[in-house]
Amino acid sequence: MPNQVQSDCIQTDALVIGAGPTGLFAAFQLGLQEIKTHIVDSLHYAGGQCIELYPDKPIYDIPGTPRCTGRELTENLLKQLKPFDPQFHLGQEISSLEKQADGRFLAQTTAGQSFLTKTIFIAAGVGAFQARQIKLDGLERFNGSQIFYRSDANTVFANKHLLVVGGDTAAIQSALNFATDSTQKAASVTLLHRRDVLQAEPELLQQFQAACEAGKIRFMVGQVTAYSEVQGCMTAAHITDVDGQTAPLALDVMLVLLGLSPKLGPLASWGLAMSRKQVEVDTEKFSTSEPGIFAIGDINSYPGKKKLILSGFHEATLAVFGAAEIIFPEKKIMLQYTTTSPRLHALLGA
Repeated sequence: MPNQVQSDCIQTDALVIGAGPTGLFAAFQLGLQEIKTHIVDSLHYAGGQCIELYPDKPIYDIPGTPRCTGRELTENLLKQLKPFDPQFHLGQEISSLEKQADGRFLAQTTAGQSFLTKTIFIAAGVGAFQARQIKLDGLERFNGSQIFYRSDANTVFANKHLLVVGGDTAAIQSALNFATDSTQKAASVTLLHRRDVLQAEPELLQQFQAACEAGKIRFMVGQVTAYSEVQGCMTAAHITDVDGQTAPLALDVMLVLLGLSPKLGPLASWGLAMSRKQVEVDTEKFSTSEPGIFAIGDINSYPGKKKLILSGFHEATLAVFGAAEIIFPEKKIMLQYTTTSPRLHALLGA
């Protein structure tokens, strides 16, 4: 393919795909090697599984840290990374990847951003997190106009009849926000969950119960099994309850918060050697079958692999040393210690 680059293409030494703990630590190690880095993640925030799946649950096996939550680990990694100021590109996925004539890689994202990079670090965990959607034929036509899968849609719900689908903290908090916040208050709010048991902190559940008793929120148990539309506009969701009875619920907009699920996405078509939906790597540099592309963390596979955060840190470190040899071919890559190296002290601002 000709080496043609658009004027708005970002040129960099390293592109890290995934802003979970392994990706963040890889960016830190890249900074120690003075390698310019950009980070892409499908989520709108850093932290990966730590933030999405267990932000407030304790982790006990991070070296030197007897106990921390997923949120605290993410905050500490971001603080550690701050001296190197890598650029984050959140809420987007790598949609295509093509090797160029000069050996670099041209990566495009779902947000239209492009990167020309010497090396790539795939730290995508179990895959890119995507919102779980209601699976009904044709329903996707209303995505972005009447159906939303993020609670930050702001005033799009104001003065509208809103159906919130979900039963965890995010769904309950969103229902409360749009039922009580005067700046974005909906005309009516209904929370729909498949069970009558909601998952949230007791204080939030008490607030929700009070709002229901005050008539500010309607709580329904069941699932969306069909919908009605008039002239291309969704007018009602058909709710089937636990007894199998179905009834329409008039609405203007729907907020679906059923959690996220990981998808390999375009990664599966990049031509890398894979085994059971994981990228095969060597254990010297954690390089893939394509020179210049490294895979670290839960996304990779090799004999003896253990899916632990600390293993991802080890893999990231060796991968960065491997990448440095590609980025600085004329330079001898020396092992230096942050304890004693004046150069590393200067980089870290120590």
